[in-house]
Amino acid sequence: MSEAVKTPAGTERPRSLWRHRDFMRLWTGETISQLGTQVTLLALPLTAIVILRANAFQVGLLSTLEFLPFILVGLPAGVWVDRLRRRPLLIAGDVLRFLTLGSIPLAYKLAALHMVQLDVVAVLTGIGTVFFDVAYQSYLPSLVDRDQIVDGNSKLEISRSGAQLAGPGLAGILIQAIRAPMAILVDSVSYLWSAIFVGLIRRPEPPVEAPTAADGGKPKMRSQIREGLRYVWRHELLRPIAFCTATANLFGSIAFALIILFAVRRLHLSPGKLGLILALGNVGFLLGAFAAQRMAKRFGIGPAIVWSIGLTAPAAILVPLATPGTAFPFLVTSQFLMGFGGIAVYNINQVSLRQAITPHGMQGKMNATMRFTVWGTIPIGSFVGGILGKSIGLRPTLWIGAVGGMLAFLWPLFSPVRRLRTIPAASSDASQDTLEKALVAAEEALPEVGPVRP
Repeated sequence: MSEAVKTPAGTERPRSLWRHRDFMRLWTGETISQLGTQVTLLALPLTAIVILRANAFQVGLLSTLEFLPFILVGLPAGVWVDRLRRRPLLIAGDVLRFLTLGSIPLAYKLAALHMVQLDVVAVLTGIGTVFFDVAYQSYLPSLVDRDQIVDGNSKLEISRSGAQLAGPGLAGILIQAIRAPMAILVDSVSYLWSAIFVGLIRRPEPPVEAPTAADGGKPKMRSQIREGLRYVWRHELLRPIAFCTATANLFGSIAFALIILFAVRRLHLSPGKLGLILALGNVGFLLGAFAAQRMAKRFGIGPAIVWSIGLTAPAAILVPLATPGTAFPFLVTSQFLMGFGGIAVYNINQVSLRQAITPHGMQGKMNATMRFTVWGTIPIGSFVGGILGKSIGLRPTLWIGAVGGMLAFLWPLFSPVRRLRTIPAASSDASQDTLEKALVAAEEALPEVGPVRP
């Protein structure tokens, strides 16, 4: 357990995570990795578009393959995460992404780069991301105390937001200076650094409890997958959050698969201008990370979840409205508003709620089921976006993505989530008192520190 300090009122307040060495190692590795990821976010599609002259379908397929592993191995990953220690899985996920992404600049230098290689790298990198993300969200509650979970998520989201602020500008500069395939080397190395910092964590994980079936034997993976699915889909709070995020990701990925292609070929933006637009727009992510807990305190965690995505989703219509003359202000504004509410405020509060109400032994299966549900729609949307982009055009496809995404908030709006003021007592391994203190501790800690897809 972490140390605590006495407040003037005589009550205990958890030690700041700034002094939590192991969390700081996790945070440092994740921050470096997030910065590198922002480079690839721009460099990988530009490698396909500029270097390999990919069309709309090929760009959509590339995005589809990147997220396809969340459908193929997402649910089994949750079972494995609950059966194994999570820190080694984090390291393995980082190493796999380091090796696969590193193959792109190597092939480019050898004049052997091909679309097939980008597709294979997208799949393998996606597998690494599946295991890392499921293990990562399941690992945090065992690394910090329960009443520090929201504070930890806030700090991690601030890192994501900071990377989204600085990364695109760095990506634009690197791509113009050394070309897109070589810029991906930065992301590859960032995963290596992340693996090193995670490897330095010393806090022992709770013992892995071997699951047993009703007959005393080892349960089948299929039964454990069903257990995770039942837990999420029958939970009155988790189910609407899952469907909300899945809907947002489905329509968002229809548009996201083609935005860079649209920006390059219709709006005539250079990599440098694209990076600047993303960097300025991503200020919204950073401000949203700071505002998330204040909004939960002021309006309640439920309304913060519902309205953060409900009121900012319409900003997506600015993308298909953009012309070469209005591209800069329209894209910056759209990115800012969606990043502030639809990603930062929404993600911090809904992920923290999920983690706090789920028992430790169910964390892996819950997170895997959530990932399967909410990220499983991404490859579907990307594939549909690629087909629509080639058949009806880029701008009409972006309109479909923008309008459809505006419907996502209806799931939590018409559910008990809307009425939540604080995190309720729902997990079997925590008391009402401990859970109710989670948001309060996070709200007090947030000013001390000054990023969806979930």
